[in-house]
Amino acid sequence: MLKWIESLLGDPIKKDLERFQKLVNEINSQEIALQDLSVDEFQAAVEKERGTSYEVEENRLRLLALAKNACRRLMGTKFMVIRHEQEWNMIPFDVQLIGALALLEGKISEMKTGEGKTLVAGIAASVAAFEGKGVHVVTVNDYLAERDKAWMTPLFEKLGHSVGVVVHGKNSAERRDSYGSHITYGTNNEFGFDYLRDNMAQRTENLVQRNLHFAIVDEVDSILIDEARTPLIISAPAEESTQKYMEYARLVESLEKEKDYTIDEKQKTAILTEEGIAHMEKLLGIENIYTEKGFTEVHHIEQSLRAMCCFQKDVDYVVKDGEIFIVDEFTGRMMPGRRYSGGLHQALEAKETVEVKRESKTLASITFQNYFRLYHHLAGMTGTAETEAEEFGKIYGLPVLPIPPNKPVVRNDLPDVVFKNEKGKFMAIREHIREKHATGQPVLIGTISIERSEILSALLTQAGIPHNVLNAKHHEQEAEIVANAGQKGAITIATNMAGRGTDIKLGEGVQELGGLAIIGSERHESRRIDNQLRGRAGRQGDPGETQFFVSLEDSLMRLFGSERLLNMMNAMNVPDDLPIQNGIISSGIESAQKKVEGIHFDRRKHVLQYDDVMNRHREIIYARRRKVLEHDDLRGEVLEMIETEASNIIQNATAHREIHQWDYSGIYSALSGIHNSPALSLESVKAMESEDELSAMAMEYLTNAYQEKESRFPSEEIARTAERMVYLQTIDMLFMEHLEAMTQLREQVALRAYGQRDPLMEFKGDAFLLFEKLLASIRRGTLVTLFHIEVEMRLPENPIEIQGLQTNENEIEENLGFTGPFAQKPASTKGLSGNITTVKVIDDGGTVKNTAPTGRNDLCPCGSGKKYKKCCGA
Repeated sequence: MLKWIESLLGDPIKKDLERFQKLVNEINSQEIALQDLSVDEFQAAVEKERGTSYEVEENRLRLLALAKNACRRLMGTKFMVIRHEQEWNMIPFDVQLIGALALLEGKISEMKTGEGKTLVAGIAASVAAFEGKGVHVVTVNDYLAERDKAWMTPLFEKLGHSVGVVVHGKNSAERRDSYGSHITYGTNNEFGFDYLRDNMAQRTENLVQRNLHFAIVDEVDSILIDEARTPLIISAPAEESTQKYMEYARLVESLEKEKDYTIDEKQKTAILTEEGIAHMEKLLGIENIYTEKGFTEVHHIEQSLRAMCCFQKDVDYVVKDGEIFIVDEFTGRMMPGRRYSGGLHQALEAKETVEVKRESKTLASITFQNYFRLYHHLAGMTGTAETEAEEFGKIYGLPVLPIPPNKPVVRNDLPDVVFKNEKGKFMAIREHIREKHATGQPVLIGTISIERSEILSALLTQAGIPHNVLNAKHHEQEAEIVANAGQKGAITIATNMAGRGTDIKLGEGVQELGGLAIIGSERHESRRIDNQLRGRAGRQGDPGETQFFVSLEDSLMRLFGSERLLNMMNAMNVPDDLPIQNGIISSGIESAQKKVEGIHFDRRKHVLQYDDVMNRHREIIYARRRKVLEHDDLRGEVLEMIETEASNIIQNATAHREIHQWDYSGIYSALSGIHNSPALSLESVKAMESEDELSAMAMEYLTNAYQEKESRFPSEEIARTAERMVYLQTIDMLFMEHLEAMTQLREQVALRAYGQRDPLMEFKGDAFLLFEKLLASIRRGTLVTLFHIEVEMRLPENPIEIQGLQTNENEIEENLGFTGPFAQKPASTKGLSGNITTVKVIDDGGTVKNTAPTGRNDLCPCGSGKKYKKCCGA
């Protein structure tokens, strides 16, 4: 069918490439004309384009011609890249211009390793930067972000663009400066976490990001596919005890597989059987685990089972310095700061007898899928995207354009060799490496786990074969070692994507030896990861060869039906080290990979369907929060809240009821709960004879009370600041609770599938009710707090001057404090910047001076000599 449609419409990829080539011809023609310009004339041409939109095609062509000419003018210029001096020697090829055009049209440019994707991203970013709305170039780690930024800075400066980089360890001021640049490099984690932190900020001065306009995502498959199942979460420790995890870790060791629990290896889950539940009840000394402990505790027991049975040390995680570090299944790298949720990480800590840290309470979260869909314009690059083209199209609306290499690929991809077991496979790999090493041909061995890389390393060490091992190393060391993996005699063992983003160039004399030899020690669950490994060899027309060594005991083969074949080989007494090359086995491997890819796609789609519901809530709350943050005067909105709350109170007590059934006591209690005053009594409420009278009475009572409250503030500015800060903190506290409620709801609706109900539809319906409740709670919580707060003015015994700060009555909000219900910050937000502290008034004739933010362990600015947390910050 597809071929028939293509015969009618033509190959869409071929048509795109033909169209782009015509545009490139026009770019090249314009660039030739630019070569005659003097330095001053070129700069004038550049400045003339400031503010030009790249979204208009003729503008794109003109700006790309300028960018190409800037590259030409830079030839021979020396500049520094990560402590190394380099010389600019890049003028974009036609295929690189096609790649840049694809990015500017919102596509994914699929370009092979060594085709110069860094320059492609730089050219596209420099064109988009003329509009002045900000361009984000997203990379997979800090080292690549800093390196790529350094590589492209000469081009950006030549075109008059500023450039910044956002990496771990930068403070808010540095981040704000970087985001204020025309072009900003950084990692997906940094961009995402800054977005979340901005939506927790208490003051506009704490915001760092601009509007999300244009993002170019390098290694787009790694970021938008592999990382999509893991949401970004800002959290704080909860108060729950961790002792139960140690107890459950000890108890589950006595359970028997199949009898007490079952394991699903594909899903990596463990579930208690009826016998297992009875066994646990006996061990815990209780009659009914569900009534006495609850569903949550059964969940934690099963998490302990998962930790024991489904997660392997040095494969899924490593233990280092008394901590559990998750290992990225795609890269083999440790992921500091990442923790499994739902109690699984605590279960692993208990299993390995390291310190069990408290579970976390979510303060803010977002998936990469929903974060990157916030950008007005999204594009990406990778060497391997075609196998995931359907997902890119459905989830992100990103078409994939495979771009032909500048020089034909001459790499020799050999068929897989299959062995009966792992022992035979590893022996064969060692001998294959020994043969290659004897000739001096460099070898890169790809593994899928730290454990496998260490096994291979031990085998090579025993054989006296020198080599480098890359697993969970620092990115800079990793990239440098991988960059040298093409030198004569080099042998490098690396997790399949280690050093990704780093070009492997062949050393002198290596071409004559056949180029870089790639050995895959195991097939990955994803064909794309295997293709990435293959793509390490054969850059820019270089020779090279690739081959995968597979055993029937490999996890992919074992999970997808190799048992019958293994039994047959055992029956035939096939030797361990006898390689088999069989078309049926090879097609079986690819079929297994497609099945796993389908499972992973379904999981990511499943996560997104649920997160889309939460995302709508997030968008509404963050938009409201930003409005509150950026407006100095919210009095009108507070009065609207009063009107809405008064109307709702009356509606709830009178709707669909006869007058003799009206809940006058409920009206009185609700109004008194917001503000209690002798001006209101149950009798005065009962005296009202119509809904209109009741509404008018409630509105007048609350409005007058609020006006009286306003009059007790020291100034109107302080009253307005109080409104803003109370509103923000109420939103933050209740939205945090809403996130927790939504997480629990998702776990609850999963059980409704047993009642033949669609969990997703159930989730959407219940989530809508929860969100309505949240909005009502924010409104009421804000009003209750505003009616009850009191400004506390403290005069220190020994007034002190804070050097370097201006005297300004409009700069007091950092130090404004309130007392009364809802005024205390929740324990889970302890330590967040911008939380309410205490007003400090320096008695110097009535002027209020702003004091610098004080740390809880700093000496108190009041001069008492005590720590701030023990004095004014208590």
